[in-house]
Amino acid sequence: MIAIFWDRRWPPFALALILGGGATLAGWMVGASPAEQALLAARWTARAALPLFLVAYIASSLLRLWPGEVTRALVRRRRQWGLSFALAHSIHLGALLYNILIFDSRPLLTLLGGGLAYVLIYVMAATSNDASMRMLGKWWKRLHRFGIHYIWLIFTLSYLGRFSDGDSGHFMTAITLFPLMIAALALRLYARFCR
Repeated sequence: MIAIFWDRRWPPFALALILGGGATLAGWMVGASPAEQALLAARWTARAALPLFLVAYIASSLLRLWPGEVTRALVRRRRQWGLSFALAHSIHLGALLYNILIFDSRPLLTLLGGGLAYVLIYVMAATSNDASMRMLGKWWKRLHRFGIHYIWLIFTLSYLGRFSDGDSGHFMTAITLFPLMIAALALRLYARFCR
């Protein structure tokens, strides 16, 4: 029954809207000032998009390690998981741009690194169809492999940086999400090279 639910096209998109919209709303409700509301909305929408990214990132590895109805359904709908991540991360982009443009600028290197991640997200979303796969041939797989690993890197470096910025709340985020990102990569490597 669970596999049948996740083998439909709409659940990842519904989840993206619920998580992204909920994180935005929570940030605006909890923040004490407009600047804090914008910051929390930007921060929490990124975290809300992360589970969608991770499903797309590890779906094929899960199938290799634990074949079954649910893992087959996740792989069949991997495109929808990737597109739902793009949707949720677009909500994050809106919150982030509002925060950056109105309240808190970011260093140029951060903007360039994150900007490239968004370029890759949208190029991957635009090419997540059979026609693009045929047209790009072997370059389609190279593009998507590079893109998904670059996005993984940006998330991972972001959470790694939270260890040293002096904020105890950030430290708790880092101690939870940085190991999760390393575990996702380890799972992919194990499934590819050790199975």
